[in-house]
This record gives sequence, C-alpha cells and structure tokens, in this order.
Amino acid sequence: MADTLMTHFIAGYPSVEESLKVGKALVAGGASYLEMQIPYSDPTADGPVIAAACDEALAAGFKVDRAFDMCRELTSLEGAVPVFLMSYGGIVYNAGVEAFVARAKEAGASGLIIPDLAPGADEGLAEACKKAGLFCVPVLIPGVTDGRMEEVLADKPEWVYLALRRGITGTLTELGPENMDTLDKLKAQNVKIMAGFGIQQRSQVESVAPHCDAVIVGSQVIRTVNECPAGDYSKLEAFVQELIG
Repeated sequence: MADTLMTHFIAGYPSVEESLKVGKALVAGGASYLEMQIPYSDPTADGPVIAAACDEALAAGFKVDRAFDMCRELTSLEGAVPVFLMSYGGIVYNAGVEAFVARAKEAGASGLIIPDLAPGADEGLAEACKKAGLFCVPVLIPGVTDGRMEEVLADKPEWVYLALRRGITGTLTELGPENMDTLDKLKAQNVKIMAGFGIQQRSQVESVAPHCDAVIVGSQVIRTVNECPAGDYSKLEAFVQELIG
C-alpha cells in the first residue's frame, strides 16, 4: 500500500514558502505522488476546506507563475516524486491551452488534472498534453454510464481520476457497491486509476488501494496543515505515514 498514496495540497497555502515545505513533508512522509492545486477563485469540485485555503492563497497575491516555479523546485529535489498539477479550465484557457501545457512540462509536471475541461469539450487539452508528453487525467464519477466511459477511454488516457462520489469533496465518503463497482469496471479497462474525494482515514486507503493505482487524500491533508505550527510539518509527515501504514 505504501506506493499508492497521492496527497493533495495547495500551492501558496499557507504561503508560498510554507507550501513548499508542505510538499516536501508529504514526500518525506511517504507519499508516492503529489497533486498540487493551483488556486482558482471559482472552483467546481472543492469542498469548504480546500476552497478556504485557495481563497487565502489568492488573497495573499498568489499567481499562477509561482505554481510553475514551485513545481520545478519540487521535481528537482533528490527523491522527488511525480507531481500532477490540478486546477480549473479558466486558468488554462486564460493562459492558452498549449502555452499552459508547455509550461507545465517545462516545470517537470507529470500530468494535469483539470476537472471542468472534460473529454469532448476540453479546448484541445488532451491533444496538447499528448504532444508534450504529459498525462491528461479525465475525471469520472461513480455510476458513469458505459457509453460515457467508452467515450473517455477512447482517447486512451494513461490515468483516469475516479471521484468516489458526486458533488464536492471535503466530507467523509462512504465506500459501497456503486463507487467500488465503478473502480473495478475501470480497472478492467487497462488504465491506471487515481481515486479520491472524501478519503480521510487509513481504513479507507486500505479498502480502496487494491482497486486502483493511487489513493488521493486532500481535504484531510489541508486540515492537518492547519494544525501544524508554521515551519514544522512533523505532524503532517506522521499523518502520511499513518495513512500508508
């Protein structure tokens, strides 16, 4: 299970310098992947904990350019893990899809997760990622129809993100037949799966990990960051260690 954890954090929160320390602490704790969110003022999937952190980063003046700098720094560290940049379509479209993808690639990102640029209406994101050698990660939800799953997988993505419930993230997700069955249907399609939304506890990670390639923990990471004194993220490292066992 130790190689299946992806941890989500916010670029620029609690500050640029502190968020870099957060990213390093997550890796030190044992995370195998980082999902670094570029804060955006009009999110569609963020729960209240993540939304509040993004608002604070934006209020402090965080800019998209700094996210690329942070990605570059994190991916250049000894022992670096793959970094997936997550944000929303407005940021990508404003920068220009191809320009944004090129900058992400230059900064060392492994892939992009842009939930509101969905396959079939993605403004050319998947094609630009393919040309640049970046993973473009589409997002699906439990109970997705077979037809829609086929449409998404027709682009042959390397990774697919399954949000383990509908709506926004932030509260504990109950794992049951619908989300687990959808995971298993995806698993049979020869695609790598990252699965998240409401994963907060080791028991959930243990339940989901056999059905996917990366279990994502986000809001609970931010809650733990909020409990850490500035500059000391030992509690965050311990939380990651607890999640992976």
